[in-house]
Amino acid sequence: MARILLIDDDVSFQKMMKTVLVKAGHEVVTASNGVQGYQLFILQPCDLIVTDIFMPEKEGIHTIFDFKSEFPDVKIIAISGGGIMAKNIDDDVLQLLNKGMESTEVLQLASDFGADEVMSKPIIIKKFLHLVNETMSGSF
Repeated sequence: MARILLIDDDVSFQKMMKTVLVKAGHEVVTASNGVQGYQLFILQPCDLIVTDIFMPEKEGIHTIFDFKSEFPDVKIIAISGGGIMAKNIDDDVLQLLNKGMESTEVLQLASDFGADEVMSKPIIIKKFLHLVNETMSGSF
């Protein structure tokens, strides 16, 4: 199957998603923010990146932009449940939220910056695994 980089600062969500992906036959490496994710990707390139949007240090929009700028062929799925509970998020994304940008609009922004697919939290596992398979096969 695929080698997947999962970037999310919510440790319990990260563990749950890793378990789901491993049980589906994928190899999964995890990171808590875009900085760690980028460092891991350089050491161990992956077929697919699944990234949250609202994270500390380096959030998902900049992470997506940086990956797509340097590795345009990498597949990316952006996920988000909204920024209400996010802490220490990037100032640029915080400004968007303060202007009233909703989660769906932030996911659209992620798509505009290069995410191949987007999905809102809470994640429905069956739909998520289907989205992973579609993204990897290139049939959206």
